[in-house]
Amino acid sequence: MYGGDRLSRLGAFSPRFPDAEALHRGLAHWNHDRLAPSAPSDDWREDLDREILMRRIEGAFIEAFRSHVAPLVEDVPQDAEGFITWFEALKDHGPGQWDPLFDWLEGEASLEDLKWFLTQEAAGEAGFDDLVAMTQVKVPDRAKLELARNYWDEMGRGSARGMHGPMLSRTTATLGLTPTIDTTLWQSLCLANTMTAFATTRRYVWQSIGALGVVELTAPTRVACVDAGLKRVGVSPEARKYFALHAQLDIEHSKAWNAEALVPLVSEDPSRARFIAEGAVMRLICGEQCFDTYRAHLWAHAHPLVYAAE
Repeated sequence: MYGGDRLSRLGAFSPRFPDAEALHRGLAHWNHDRLAPSAPSDDWREDLDREILMRRIEGAFIEAFRSHVAPLVEDVPQDAEGFITWFEALKDHGPGQWDPLFDWLEGEASLEDLKWFLTQEAAGEAGFDDLVAMTQVKVPDRAKLELARNYWDEMGRGSARGMHGPMLSRTTATLGLTPTIDTTLWQSLCLANTMTAFATTRRYVWQSIGALGVVELTAPTRVACVDAGLKRVGVSPEARKYFALHAQLDIEHSKAWNAEALVPLVSEDPSRARFIAEGAVMRLICGEQCFDTYRAHLWAHAHPLVYAAE
């Protein structure tokens, strides 16, 4: 099966959601609606009915995904030192790592190529700050403090101009990007849906910590390539600030996350290791699926097939 379709058969399909594209667009719209601040309504019973239906659909997808990755995490070490060694090796050997897409974005992609890529990424962005905030509820103290420190950095340490989410929004505005759910590839929506499911569902809290941690571990190299590509095509330093910042900051974030969140959590309860590993591998597979799909789109014109004359 084509790599970009790796997760296309996972989930509870129905006439309403007959395939992966419909499923993940439906989940994305539901996540957008349910997480938006709102006011009390007389329709709360209907909202609750929809909530139950969509949570069952979300749960069916996540559980099918967990079964899909089970062979990849069945031998994960359960001692803290061994687990961290396994976890950190994902940077080099995990799904989707060192994808050729990013060297191409750095060295060859046009401004329009980069804008298309960033539109897909922005529309599938679940909001790292909100994911951390939702994940930290009731977790043990030492890990909770590390998530709090990470969140404070995401919040620009109290400065509105330094907040990471709005910083990315300013980038998309400067480049004239208009990301929407309905114009985004389902693979990108799948990534955001998976991260949101982890953070908003308490039975997946350890998966969420693994998924967020592996983002910090693996993102710096990729965002550095994006930053270099944007610089090459003439994008201003201010518009590139989000990527330049994360290329450096996430390295330190990863070290602290591993030492102050993963080590104590696994030391306290070794059974958590497998769940943290599941989240990390699932997040990487979501990224791998996106990269494969992005390349298929972007390289269709950049590397056209040439047939020999008959």
